[in-house]
Amino acid sequence: MKGKTLLEVGADGVAIIIINNPPLNLLSADVLFSLKENSEQALLRDDVKAIVITGSKGKFSGGFDVTAFGKKAKNGKLGFWSIEFITDILEAARKPLVAAIDGPALGGGLEIALACHARISTSSAQLGLPELRYGILPGFGGTQRLPRLVGLHKALEMILMSKFVNGDNAHSLGLVDALSSADELTKIARLWAIDILEFRRPWAVSLHRTDRLEPLAEARMILKHARITAKKQAPHLKHPLVCIDVIEEGLIHGPRAALWKESEALLELRQSDTCRSLVYFFFAQHRTSKVPGITDMGLIPRKVNTVAVVGGGLMGSSIVTALVLSNYTVILKEVNEKALLAGIERVKVNLQDHVKNGKLAEAKLNKNLSLFKGVLHYEDFREVDMVIEAVSENTDLKLGIFAELETYCPPYCILASSSSMVNLNLIGERTKSQYRIVGTHFFSQAHLMPLLEIVRTEQTSPQVIVDLLAIAKKMRKIPVVVCNYTGFAINRMFFPYSQAALMLVEHGIDLYQIDQAATAFGMTMGPFRMIDSVGFEVVTALNVQLGKNFGERYRESKLISVMQEDNRAGETTRKGFYMYDSGSKFTPDPDIKKYINKASSISSDSVDYELIKLSDEEIVEMILFPVVNEACCLLEDRIVVQASDLDVASVMGMGFPEYRGGIIFWADTLGSKYICSKLEKWSKTYGAFFNPCAYLAEKALKRTSLLILWRTLCKLHCDHAFMRPILSWHG
Repeated sequence: MKGKTLLEVGADGVAIIIINNPPLNLLSADVLFSLKENSEQALLRDDVKAIVITGSKGKFSGGFDVTAFGKKAKNGKLGFWSIEFITDILEAARKPLVAAIDGPALGGGLEIALACHARISTSSAQLGLPELRYGILPGFGGTQRLPRLVGLHKALEMILMSKFVNGDNAHSLGLVDALSSADELTKIARLWAIDILEFRRPWAVSLHRTDRLEPLAEARMILKHARITAKKQAPHLKHPLVCIDVIEEGLIHGPRAALWKESEALLELRQSDTCRSLVYFFFAQHRTSKVPGITDMGLIPRKVNTVAVVGGGLMGSSIVTALVLSNYTVILKEVNEKALLAGIERVKVNLQDHVKNGKLAEAKLNKNLSLFKGVLHYEDFREVDMVIEAVSENTDLKLGIFAELETYCPPYCILASSSSMVNLNLIGERTKSQYRIVGTHFFSQAHLMPLLEIVRTEQTSPQVIVDLLAIAKKMRKIPVVVCNYTGFAINRMFFPYSQAALMLVEHGIDLYQIDQAATAFGMTMGPFRMIDSVGFEVVTALNVQLGKNFGERYRESKLISVMQEDNRAGETTRKGFYMYDSGSKFTPDPDIKKYINKASSISSDSVDYELIKLSDEEIVEMILFPVVNEACCLLEDRIVVQASDLDVASVMGMGFPEYRGGIIFWADTLGSKYICSKLEKWSKTYGAFFNPCAYLAEKALKRTSLLILWRTLCKLHCDHAFMRPILSWHG
């Protein structure tokens, strides 16, 4: 029965309890109650000598049902499952328990396995405790049992980084006791259970093992280093530090006391804003691949084996790298031998970097290299399934390439452009293949960045979109489907980020303070580091397009053009708003002030700007509220399918902090009325750039009207006792 566990007793006296909640066998409340009921029954039955716990359909358990996170929980419930059931019933059982693990054993699923007296796994099984991804900590004893099985150092790595290990690695770490093929898994687990019963009394209890733990003095140093790292990597987040405290509690006061502290911490954290934001974002990511009118048509993705990439520059070579890492056969085309060799070399360097960083096994390097070849002519495109044009942002150049592609590529071939700004309609109008033209906007660097913006025109075939969604999945990309419009969704949404920052610099705010305020808020990069990273040439080209289409919402600054006159182009030239060394270090440039002064003196709207002083919080609002405003314009223009797509895009494409849920989710926590009032105030002082759009203004007005209505109702019924607390809450 789905949503339950099944109990089967064999002739050998071994009971098999099967977690049966497909597709991932998540641990809902019903599953846990059923597991408890069947475990107690098996322990009481005279014909049961030992127990094996496993999952149905080759999946042990994907963990606790995430939909329950962020919701209120009754006191004692979590402590009950962790201590009174998992610890005092399963782990303390007088009959040996063995976990038979195939597929995922994650979160609460792994924690149940940790409480068993042995674990048998397939080589391909995935084991891990990913709870910190959702703003909580392992709450079923994982903070105590994992360190006792694999050592504190490795346990901290797995828990704090939500790092998974496969069965082979788990075996070498001591996390699982033996490996088996999938076909033999249950049989081997049965044999282990009988062996423990007959020859291994007393059997091992994970919670009280100490042989893998480091000495206390060394353990304290490891924990101290973990705290320093956690504060540095995530200064806004509380739950990693709480998790470390709980682990330390077990080392100092014993695991039993720590289990209660773990349960109390889980109860508190799962109701936190961080947990709500991260759980929301988890589901938002999964919604991006659902496109009404496209994915609900019953279309089957076509098989794509060979992909051609035109252009081997930084972006093109990065796209080739991403494709070969996803096991596609790739053809890279360039205009001449020199450019082709340079492109091939970039791909090799990218793959070698993956090996150095431990993301690609050395043994697989040559296989990946063999998946692509370089060519100088389109003749080799006769049988490709998809082409991605990745040349510079030159419309005429792109039009010429697509004319060639239409001539040489088969009629079923998908014709894609990686452009971040060129209007795809211009390309389509010059061809007879508008139905198969689509945008594939990768983000720099394509083999590292997880986001893929899929751009559709009104003529793009639904089949092509379905194909691209499948390709994105194979490439492990998060797809966001958007409509064809200047800047598409992500670049358009975030162009006010740098525009507002440049305006603040003109009003006397130190640009390095702006970047520091942004990163302190949680942005991966401040606006000026982002400009340096993207490159002045790309930013300038995008600004030209934005200036043509957005009128008063576009605000011109001369600062970038002044710096370009002095051969500054951003990180690639090692000189932009920052100075860069040959590695990855960057430092503020003491000469930046002269460029600011020069830009101000030649500004087309040259005025004596009033110099202002702002707190970091005010800076964040002034550079991000215009982004919220533009996001509302995108929703108004129906450029994206749903608001949550912009949340995903802001995090995955522009480095907005995930633990704030994304740009729209964060804005909702502040309220449309507050944001709109701020924009209106700034527009009176600094101009039309800050004007709130109609969508945002209407949303704020509705909220105000509802509040007025609510207060009116409260006044009418203020004598009613049940209304008084509500009236006081609204002031």
